[in-house]
Amino acid sequence: MTLEEVAAYLKLKPQTIYTWAQEKKIPAAKLGKEWRFRKSIIDEWFIQHIDEKFEGVINNWRNRQEEGEESGL
Repeated sequence: MTLEEVAAYLKLKPQTIYTWAQEKKIPAAKLGKEWRFRKSIIDEWFIQHIDEKFEGVINNWRNRQEEGEESGL
């Protein structure tokens, strides 16, 4: 996939994908002057990225629940 295709696929701006690729925040390979992406790897990366985000949300929720129990709420 091209950078533009990945941006459209993830519904992000091409500049965001470009920056992430340069910073190695998204799996990519540079061929000459062009960035290339494998859809299967992007899918795996996305699932892992979302799982990590949800894990943080769930942990925050659990912590708030535990704090509520300790304070008697």
